[in-house]
Amino acid sequence: MKALLVLALSTVCATAMADEVTTDAAQSTPVEYYNYSQHLDIAKVVSMTEIPNVCEVVPARMTYLDSTGQKHILEYKVMGNGCSNG
Repeated sequence: MKALLVLALSTVCATAMADEVTTDAAQSTPVEYYNYSQHLDIAKVVSMTEIPNVCEVVPARMTYLDSTGQKHILEYKVMGNGCSNG
């Protein structure tokens, strides 16, 4: 009975560690900072951060795949959506 319990706990621990390794690998993509002279090779946009409702310049991020399928994370500056024209 104890051996069965140990085996079950080992399986759960191994699964949790496998999930952790996958998460670390996904977060290992370095963040690139955009500048105007940079040529971007964007084949597919994976995700973009939401722009906050503030009236100031804020950082935003876009995750995309280039033409070779490599994942990139690009950080750039945008004006917030909270400004009024009145």
